[in-house]
Amino acid sequence: MKGLVCKMCGYIALDGNIEQCPVCGSKDSFEEKEDAYKMPDFKAEKGESEKKHIPSILVVEECGLIPGAGCIDVHVKIGEIAHPMTAEHYISAIYYYLDKKFVGVMHIPTNSAINAAAAAHFKGGSKGTVSIISQCNLHGSWYNEAEIK
Repeated sequence: MKGLVCKMCGYIALDGNIEQCPVCGSKDSFEEKEDAYKMPDFKAEKGESEKKHIPSILVVEECGLIPGAGCIDVHVKIGEIAHPMTAEHYISAIYYYLDKKFVGVMHIPTNSAINAAAAAHFKGGSKGTVSIISQCNLHGSWYNEAEIK
């Protein structure tokens, strides 16, 4: 899918109009790429690569970390088959967007003991489309989305 990508850090802008990268702060560092990220095609038979890379999203309306705070948990795991996390093949980052606007990122070091998964706690009352982009060092960026109702 076509998108604007920061040449400094790899952040992908989903909303189109951007002058400064919200992740690394670089100005005017975006370039348009035809293959910025891959969209899931759930109608077609998924191959092993798709099964390891498409972000899986679970929206939990009752916050498990801060009970009573009214926030909404958005859990992400990369792949329906666990993505490898080795020095040679790993997920480097998981980006969160709400209605195409960037809200946060989890960077995963290559020598990490962390699995390719993350959770974000959206403020109570948040509604809209949560988009997730995961970045694999070998197979590029992968996209999926879910609704917060």
